[in-house]
Amino acid sequence: MKSIWIVDDDQSIRFVLERALAREQLPVRSFSQARDVLAALETDSPQVLVSDIRMPGGSGLDLLNQVKARMPGLPVIVMTAFSDLDSAVSAFQGGAFEYLPKPFDIPRAVELVRRAVDESLREAVAEERSDEAPEILGQAPAMQDVFRAIGRLSQSHVTVMITGESGSGKELVARALHKHSPRASGPFVAINTAAIPKDLLESELFGHERGAFTGAQAMRRGRFEQAEGGTLFLDEIGDMPFDLQTRLLRVLSDGQFYRVGGHQPLRSQVRVIAATHQNLEERVRQGAFREDLFHRLNVIRLRLPPLRERREDVPTLARFFLQRSARELGVEAKRLSEAAMLAFAAFDFPGNVRQLENMCHWLTVMAPAQVVEVKDLPPEMAAGAAEARTAGSAQVASASALLPSVGAGDTAQAGGWAALHGPADEPRASGSAQSSSGEPAPEDLSAWLMGLEAEARTRLSAGEPEVWDSLSRRFETQLIRTALEVTRGRRIEAAQKLGIGRNTITRKIQDLGLED
Repeated sequence: MKSIWIVDDDQSIRFVLERALAREQLPVRSFSQARDVLAALETDSPQVLVSDIRMPGGSGLDLLNQVKARMPGLPVIVMTAFSDLDSAVSAFQGGAFEYLPKPFDIPRAVELVRRAVDESLREAVAEERSDEAPEILGQAPAMQDVFRAIGRLSQSHVTVMITGESGSGKELVARALHKHSPRASGPFVAINTAAIPKDLLESELFGHERGAFTGAQAMRRGRFEQAEGGTLFLDEIGDMPFDLQTRLLRVLSDGQFYRVGGHQPLRSQVRVIAATHQNLEERVRQGAFREDLFHRLNVIRLRLPPLRERREDVPTLARFFLQRSARELGVEAKRLSEAAMLAFAAFDFPGNVRQLENMCHWLTVMAPAQVVEVKDLPPEMAAGAAEARTAGSAQVASASALLPSVGAGDTAQAGGWAALHGPADEPRASGSAQSSSGEPAPEDLSAWLMGLEAEARTRLSAGEPEVWDSLSRRFETQLIRTALEVTRGRRIEAAQKLGIGRNTITRKIQDLGLED
């Protein structure tokens, strides 16, 4: 691992941080002024940069801007004795990872550096993966089935029908089919048949001759001619007007068509890939879609799953879109916190991958800090997360009534179970079985562990990221809250009852946001 670079004109601050980080086996390199850091960057680079704001010979904010210009992904922790709003805003606008006011608690500073190191390593891996990302991303079993189908169809000229909800990426699949086919050297031409007025769609598809209709001042080649030797992608085919369906069927059947107003038949050497979000069988039953055209298009059908059926792909897609949005806008890529990533994974995304991409673009522009928290998420996602939490709490409250109660000796463990699900305000039933030593009876512990197992299994099956960190954080939160309630807010006594050190409980209270 690379070194942690500390920049501060105060020798005592550098000394204290060096000693604290050295005890944690973290390599350290210190500087007394900003220009020395810039000179060192010519030959070396840090894992994390910890910089003061006000220093002689160069501002820490100026240093932040210059470092970020060279190393956009480097976590920078900004510290200052001037704890004012302007400094904090300027630091975050410059891309700071975190803002640390002086004087600071040493364990808190070390923990912050460790978080920055973890973030640096995680983002380095994610960036490496995104650089190698294929045209379609997906590890979910349903997406793997799609990839296998693309592979099997790679050497085929057969017509393909892609079905799936709007925004699920049907055109991406069509482009992949073209890219891996014998026609890859030819053009890929896409047309959305639902987005073009009926009166113009025929000319768009087949072209027109000069004078064919008012305004046709010159001959125009249609999409079939433009796609000659390649692939024509007909999106939203279910919305094609009925009379045009007849002309399309004729092209697919005999490979010939006429321009509008033309009398000379033209040959078509085009592979057609169609897509729709509609149920074409139902459209056929309603008389809105020709049955013979349906069978002509439906030679091979690929179903593209909605995003809610492939939640394990959400973190990878989110990182990819955040990085792509940042490149397009020329800014540093935002990062989702653990809680924000869980909210992403739990959201249903009715607009599928397109909605996810739009949200990532929105966050790149609107999120106030580099690390996106739940409070920074778009309104529609925040509302969905709140509804999910409310529903989850109601389910847990019902389930809690079925669990055996626990004695006073098992307060911490009961709190841990509550931490995994949320608060339960129902009073506990009396009469819980308990051993003579005050320990909970085996059946009590068994029920608690079964609940923990069920929660973990649900999260793991849903493909949620960082399950260990998420559940551990909630477990520790409830343990400390319960201990503070028992000791009426006395931290030292709470630490003693929990069997942890005073500094540990202070650091945990800060990290878990329990100060209030």
